[in-house]
Parts: sequence; C-alpha cells; structure tokens
Amino acid sequence: MTALALFNLLKPDYALAEQVPFTDPDIRPEYIHYPSPDGHGEVRAYLVTPTKIADKAPAVVVVHENRGLNPYIEDVARRVAKAGYIALAPDGLSAVGGYPGNDDEGRALQQKVDPVKLMNDFFAAVAFMANYPQATGKVGITGFCYGGGVSNAAAVAIPELACAVPFYGRQPPLKEVDKIKAPLLLHYAGLDSGINEGWPAYEQALKEHHKVYEAYFYQGVNHGFHNDSTPRYDRAAADLAWQRTLAWFEKYLR
Repeated sequence: MTALALFNLLKPDYALAEQVPFTDPDIRPEYIHYPSPDGHGEVRAYLVTPTKIADKAPAVVVVHENRGLNPYIEDVARRVAKAGYIALAPDGLSAVGGYPGNDDEGRALQQKVDPVKLMNDFFAAVAFMANYPQATGKVGITGFCYGGGVSNAAAVAIPELACAVPFYGRQPPLKEVDKIKAPLLLHYAGLDSGINEGWPAYEQALKEHHKVYEAYFYQGVNHGFHNDSTPRYDRAAADLAWQRTLAWFEKYLR
C-alpha cells in the first residue's frame, strides 16, 4: 500500500459521523459567540437547542479533540440536543481563525493557541451556559481526547459543575483531586496505554477523597473509539459508552 493510499484510508470521513442531521426537526442548531474574559475574549461556538422543551433544559458543554470544532464534534452536540439537553460546542481555534476545514491543519493550529487561555475559553463556556436564559442552571461537560482532559480539569476548577464525562482524557494533577465536586463518568480505551497509565493513581486519589465516579475500560479498542469518522471507531464500544453517558446526564442533570 502506498503512503497516499494509507493516508486516504486513515483520514476522517465526516459523512459517516452524521448521526443527527442539522435539519432534524427536534433540534435547532446555530453558531453564536460567548464571552471569555480570562481566555481569548470571545469564542465562536455551535449551540444546539431541543425544539420540544416546555420551559428550560439542562446544558452540556461538548469539548473537541486536539483539532478544533470539526463535523464529528458538531454531530455529537446534535446528539446531545436530540436527547433533550442544550448543547454548546466551542471552537477552541476561534482565536486563530476557527476550524480550518480539515483535521491536519486543525491540529497544527491548536498547537499555536495559548494553552491557558484555551482552557479558560472552555471554562467560560460552562459559566455561559449556567446563566443561559433557556437553561436550568445545571451544566455538565463531556469531551474527547484533549476534550477529555478539559473535562477532568473543569471538574477540578468549577465546583458548580453538575457532572463530567471525559472520554480517554488526560488526568488532572493528583494534588487537585480533592477539589472535585462533580460526579465523574470516565471512559477509557483498553489499548490506550499512554492515557491509561495515569489511571491507577487518579483512581486512588478519587477513592481517598471519597469522590463519586464510575470508570469503564473498553477492551480491544483504541484511543478515539467514539469518533465514527475514523478507522479507530468501534461501534459496540461507542454505543455502550454513549448509552452510559446519557444515563449519567439523566441522573445528574435532570
């Protein structure tokens, strides 16, 4: 197989990731901007609202991988809204022009963004949704890869966070675990040794500080198994993890 053929095989196919089309009558998607005073000042984001909410609905912030707000993450936001939550998916590349249209350029751009300001942009999304007029004030967060690490970090930094669901995310510093108030649902890929090596110490700290958490390891699958636009996608693991995620939101956001 040539290098070009291998590249074409492994690159994302975003048509595969569209589980909920933007024309679905149960949701209303739009792009907005929200303030981030400790980050880059203002962030562009994808806001998806259920159309059938009677009054107000809980909110979920959806954090992308290390490449910006791509079509896969936008579809995840639509899936969240389809389940009855107001979803906000920020574009961490807003300060450098936004997601460029392909993941390779997105990865390169994200490396140029100030990491502290970038993290604060996502924290600001939680604050924005906590005060959003159509939201109940309860806000959860979920994220994938880099976004999983952001979800862990948000649990440390934001005591008002109602719950957090990191997918294969980097663990926070152990000395900060005692600050966590949000119930955690953690998804890990069995073959993801680089991320998984931090789990035993993290779990010990969670236990020592009597935190509420559940962790699941999906054996035989790779980092990124939830991303259905790539060859790493594993449908059985992704479906089970998503079923557990929605149950967690139902338990802690309703």
